[in-house]
Amino acid sequence: MVAPPDNDVLWARALHVTHNGSPALTGVSLGVREGEILAVTGPRGSGKTTLLRCLCGQLLPERGEVWFNSAPVHTMGPAVRERLRRDRFGWIDPEPHLVPELTARENVALPLMLRGAAHRVSKNTAQEWLDRLDIGDCARKRPHALLQAQRQRIAIARALVTMPSVIFADEPTAPLYRADRAHVLRTLTTAARSHGITVVLATHDAEVAALADRTVTLLDGRRVNTVHLPGAGGEPAADGGAADGSSADGSSADGSSADGSSAEGDSDDAEGRAACSLSV
Repeated sequence: MVAPPDNDVLWARALHVTHNGSPALTGVSLGVREGEILAVTGPRGSGKTTLLRCLCGQLLPERGEVWFNSAPVHTMGPAVRERLRRDRFGWIDPEPHLVPELTARENVALPLMLRGAAHRVSKNTAQEWLDRLDIGDCARKRPHALLQAQRQRIAIARALVTMPSVIFADEPTAPLYRADRAHVLRTLTTAARSHGITVVLATHDAEVAALADRTVTLLDGRRVNTVHLPGAGGEPAADGGAADGSSADGSSADGSSADGSSAEGDSDDAEGRAACSLSV
């Protein structure tokens, strides 16, 4: 077992996951720096949600490692992982799953009250976040009386209210209109940057990914680098080739593989760090 780099708040190495016998992730490695907004891109079914679920401890990989602040998530028991998700992580779904009987402010305050915070403190903090996200006037309304974009901003406020170390956002703007999509994403990224919160964002939308600091691309459960390099005879290399000669599945010209079988792969985490700048 190799400890992650000190400057990575999240670090994954050679993740392998299958769903019903089909590969969902195949040798995926990456690192996420503290305070970074990382976009995980790729078409539907490429493994983005599976990767986010592994990184936050919802899903244990069949092979591979996941570390959070030098703690091995992949070896934690269910209760410890649940506490980690409750105390240190926030999650935003494609559809905002709000409690219909609660007002917007009560929905946002709920995570704080579940952690034992006083009722008044929880509601005041929730109101502050609603105000920051420009939906303070919705505080007393229940979800059925709100627009989709308003409900999604409430879900974002609920994810931010506990000031988590990391927020995982799985296609958070997928059901929204274009104008609402841009507004909601700017709201999330601005709030995260102002409070030093790391964001791992899954999206198939290039405009959404453009708001991130860095992008990692998945295709059929593998990490790929879609760059064009000069090949023999002046022809560009095929998409999926990396500058170091590695292929789309992470194997390199020297025979090392994405599962870290070579000494260089173990020490360098070439997929997780150096190749990131080549992704689109």
